[in-house]
Amino acid sequence: MRFQKKCVYLHAPNNKKGYFAMEVKRHRTSLKDLAQELGVSIATVSRALRNSPEIGLEMQNKVKDLAKKLNYRPNPFARSLRHEAPKIIGVVVPNLVTHFYSAVLDAIEDEASRAGYSVLSANSHEDCQIEAKAIDNFISMHVEGIIACLAQDTTDYSHFEEIADMGIPLVFFGRTCLSDKFSSVTANGDEAAQMATNHLIETGSKRIAFIGGPNHLDMVRRRKHGYLEALREHRIPIDREMVACGKIDYQVALDAAKRLLSREDRPDAILAFNDIITFAAFTAIKEMGLKIPDDVALIGFTDDLHAAYVTPQMSAIEDQSYKMGTTACRLLLRSIKGDKKIYKEIVPQKLVIRQTSAKK
Repeated sequence: MRFQKKCVYLHAPNNKKGYFAMEVKRHRTSLKDLAQELGVSIATVSRALRNSPEIGLEMQNKVKDLAKKLNYRPNPFARSLRHEAPKIIGVVVPNLVTHFYSAVLDAIEDEASRAGYSVLSANSHEDCQIEAKAIDNFISMHVEGIIACLAQDTTDYSHFEEIADMGIPLVFFGRTCLSDKFSSVTANGDEAAQMATNHLIETGSKRIAFIGGPNHLDMVRRRKHGYLEALREHRIPIDREMVACGKIDYQVALDAAKRLLSREDRPDAILAFNDIITFAAFTAIKEMGLKIPDDVALIGFTDDLHAAYVTPQMSAIEDQSYKMGTTACRLLLRSIKGDKKIYKEIVPQKLVIRQTSAKK
């Protein structure tokens, strides 16, 4: 057990003079603490404590001596999970309240249950630090494997590098990284975006804007690429002012849409990156007194449930989210069973034409 020291100024009840007291906070020693102290990887420490023949006797003794000195104790909850309770898969999603991620999680839970696994889910709230903490918790709990979709601000992948170094099976879905190390399940966002943009052009739109998320996300890059390819295909000049890529946030997207629509050369159509941005654009068009689709046509990457129940009904690029979750879980189960191959699965999206895209 390690201790963190903190000085706190206290007052004696019957004494005008104060005194300093030392407040001692206990911090449970982790595998990471042992690894950092010895300058080795967490995987090395874990194997040494398990008497793995991969680790030399000298290093095993060093690790065990330090573990005893720092009063390291394995998490009993994690041990019970490994030996008594059902086998566990950890899942990290960026925004659990959206239909897409909840549908993916439903599929993962169904597929895992059929294989005798239980699922623990964590919501990163689009925050890299929360995401990294969730991954660290899953490591401590000795989950059998992890399925993850990156938070939008994740640009440091060290917590996933650590997973690779430890040999813990992991599969990405939707937003991915480290493609040389992990399997992934993605959508054909580039093809779908190109198809949607082509539809907008062919039904009368001439000045099409794209509102997306952070440019470092592979999902954003794919969808923006498809949009640009459609413009090139129809020999429409690319206007960078018509591309607004920022934070995936309703208010940010609403402001971006209003800025575009306030221009003298405003767009007459918008392709929106996901459901949050789609409905922000939908609201902006309505609040500015413009008609959909006559003044501004709109297609968004969103789900069938919400798209069908707004007025006018939304033309949408729909994810097969349940299929994506099922595929990701199946790939993870393969990896858990020892399959070392890195898979790149693509789940096609569907363009569903309703009322918001074709001009009269």
